[in-house]
Amino acid sequence: MTEVTFHTGVGDRLAYACRLLRKAQRGGARIAVTGEASSLAELDRALWSFDPLAFVAHVRLPAGAQPTPAQRAATPIWLVEHAADAPAVPVLVNLGPEVAVGFESFERLIEVVGDAAEERLAGRQRWKHYADRGYTLLHHDRAGAAGQPDRGG
Repeated sequence: MTEVTFHTGVGDRLAYACRLLRKAQRGGARIAVTGEASSLAELDRALWSFDPLAFVAHVRLPAGAQPTPAQRAATPIWLVEHAADAPAVPVLVNLGPEVAVGFESFERLIEVVGDAAEERLAGRQRWKHYADRGYTLLHHDRAGAAGQPDRGG
């Protein structure tokens, strides 16, 4: 069963996601990120520029597109509008306001919840969705933690 972890109280979800993905890449993880098209476009741009000393290798895969075999082999991070479009990777990060359709096919799901009222409400609704279906939920409250998943860079 998929492990579901909530990261809540995130002030800048885009910057947080960049740091989370950088940390994951450094650890050798393979991850898909899902969310609204506009959020993924912003994340795509941010991953190119947020850290001038580090490159976070990623591909933004348009809805319904199929990655090439070379992309599958070389790419650790996938930005996809729909979880079902992601190549087979163990971790899904959801930046969207809704439950990611198809999250069950991943070993681990990370929900990133901002600190704005509407984001907290949407996060609570997703939490309830998973809890009602018996998923084990983990929680990391990032409020007061400078919103960073990795303190060391």
